Amino acid sequence: MLWRTNALRMFGAVVVGIGTAGWVRIRDMLTPHPGSPAEKLAVRGFISRRNLDNQQGVSQISVEEAVSRDDIHAAFICTENESHQDYVRTFLQAGKHVCVEYPMTMSYQAAVELWDLAQKKGLVLHEEHIELLTEDFKELKRAVQGKILQEGTLHFTGGALKAGFGFPAFSGIARLTWLVELFGKLSVSAATLEEEPAKGYSKLTAKLLTSDNRPLTWVEERQTGLPRAKNINFVFDSCTLSEIPAAPRGAVGLFMQDLIHFSAKLAGQVSPSQLQGEKERVLHCLELADKIQQLCQS
Repeated sequence: MLWRTNALRMFGAVVVGIGTAGWVRIRDMLTPHPGSPAEKLAVRGFISRRNLDNQQGVSQISVEEAVSRDDIHAAFICTENESHQDYVRTFLQAGKHVCVEYPMTMSYQAAVELWDLAQKKGLVLHEEHIELLTEDFKELKRAVQGKILQEGTLHFTGGALKAGFGFPAFSGIARLTWLVELFGKLSVSAATLEEEPAKGYSKLTAKLLTSDNRPLTWVEERQTGLPRAKNINFVFDSCTLSEIPAAPRGAVGLFMQDLIHFSAKLAGQVSPSQLQGEKERVLHCLELADKIQQLCQS
């Protein structure tokens, strides 16, 4: 794919949070994909709760400095899930575009309010979803296309959740988004949460329905030492898919793909219909997560 970048102005950016994702965001802005809109993003600093030395030659700045500087136009939020909402609001109110890791917020209503704020100020609000960019998901989507679902299960396993990552329906929203991308809008019919804190164990089970009332079960099971894996069983009218298709690694990294997409939004190169579609998908998934949490806690 070729991108036209010569007419685009430079966008200065700040990275909030220097974990793995924040470090990669800085690296990708320092070495953008040639010829892509990402070449017009320049990292101006990073924000961290800790006092740190320069990271990859980039210096640490405060939130106050970042929101006040005229040469900073965008913020990348790469912190614990529970702090996303406050950072997004802070930067939007300061007139900065925002790219935030999923989930954008820990409630549907808060996300609606933030999107309204972005729209009011004419800003880009982008929720990163790198799990939709993986080659294995792209292969799975191709394998599912055109088939009529009868019933299905997506069972995720992984290590115990760390503090600050929120309720499992939100921390695991990438898998919920997989199901929405594969089978369209869903509704929640039931949900339960089993927990054994002493063992670092939790198991969320959500019963979902497609628009034509086909049942889907989503399970998020976590425990200290449990290997990270996604297991599927999708039964169609013509076949059953019990494994995610194998796919070679993509030529462009997942975070770089997302950076290019965010940069294209800043440059006005993404159609209004695509922007609206992404917004509707993100809000739908957050609304589902909200309902799942309510059912588990009622």
